[in-house]
Amino acid sequence: MTQLNRVRIAYVAALSLIGLASLSTTVVAQSVKVEGLIKARNGETMTVQTSESPNLVVLLTDDTAVGQVQGALKVRRKEMSMAALIPGLAVKVEGTYNNDNQLVAKSVSFKGNDLQRAKSIQAGLHENKELTQQQQAELEKHNAELKAQSQALQQQQQQIASNKAAVDAAVARFGQLDDYYIFDEVTVYFANGKVKVDPKYPSQLLALAEKAKTINGYMIEVKGYASSVGSAELNQQLSEDRADEVTKILLQQGHVPLTRMLAPGAMGESHQVGTDKTAEGQAENRRVVVRVLQNKAIAGT
Repeated sequence: MTQLNRVRIAYVAALSLIGLASLSTTVVAQSVKVEGLIKARNGETMTVQTSESPNLVVLLTDDTAVGQVQGALKVRRKEMSMAALIPGLAVKVEGTYNNDNQLVAKSVSFKGNDLQRAKSIQAGLHENKELTQQQQAELEKHNAELKAQSQALQQQQQQIASNKAAVDAAVARFGQLDDYYIFDEVTVYFANGKVKVDPKYPSQLLALAEKAKTINGYMIEVKGYASSVGSAELNQQLSEDRADEVTKILLQQGHVPLTRMLAPGAMGESHQVGTDKTAEGQAENRRVVVRVLQNKAIAGT
């Protein structure tokens, strides 16, 4: 074999290696599609359970397109906020993997009825949790009263009182909501049939937003409610519009990132805190509750 032929063969081999390397890079960067259920959400990342991975980490960016598919054939798409990506929601994710084996989402889509189902599940968990805590608090109070009446158990009573004080202090500081601690909250009240936020509330909401930014991994939850006066359909819309108005203040004036907002909840006539037989009770029920939350996993508990 001549020297010229050997040079040619070496040149062809080098080109082949370059081609294989380019092909390998293309394969790595190839877009993939996965389907699964959102297990957890922490700002710009969410954990999705798929048929192949129980804990797939999906990374959301400012370029991620979030949409709700609509229509009988599911061909129409409505652009949505990242706040709609809540635990319990079934999603389809398209994107590419980064060097940390995270799926960088180019788009995330879901069905409208799946979003409503996920919201209902979260609302039910919330209400059940609050009811359980209330019953537990009443039981502890009753037990404390019984033990206080018994001189023979005085020493044990003192220890229980000490423990109860510690529990009460922890609940007052945090509060518990499913997988989150509640750090602070603000309640905004509305006039009958109105959705405009009273001028006295924006300053409170902005102060809450600033406090939230000092908390590692914080999320902000907004839930709107209405009194039961009038039609249920109208009250459902009022609660949604009120939650949206409060959310706008947090986003536009408080500069809270979308990735730190949970989907605004429209609770309608559910969870009445006052009796609608009086004007005072009706006023208590026309409200939006804003809470600063921290995931327990982030807090290390």
